[in-house]
Amino acid sequence: MQVSLTPAAARHVEKSLAKRGSGIGLRLAVKTSGCSGFAYALEFVDALNADDQCFETQGTKLIVDAKSLAMLDGTELDFVREGLNEGFKFNNPNAKNSCGCGESFAV
Repeated sequence: MQVSLTPAAARHVEKSLAKRGSGIGLRLAVKTSGCSGFAYALEFVDALNADDQCFETQGTKLIVDAKSLAMLDGTELDFVREGLNEGFKFNNPNAKNSCGCGESFAV
């Protein structure tokens, strides 16, 4: 099982952690939500939970709970700028469908 960050995503996470002043990495999780069934959730992590898996990529820690890992295995998290917009882009090989707004997905 593996999840990863692109260099652009790792830089953005590290800058955000430095600005925040604390944290060991970024949590990537899945929650039931949205019109397609599941949505991604991101939050900074100050301490690991017992069921967390920690992946280090590009020198940055990406933390995933055991329940979410099956749906996120192989996912690459990117940080993109498109015109005036910027944000994370999820390249998830397990997502079979996604909604029109891009906020939710189905497996």
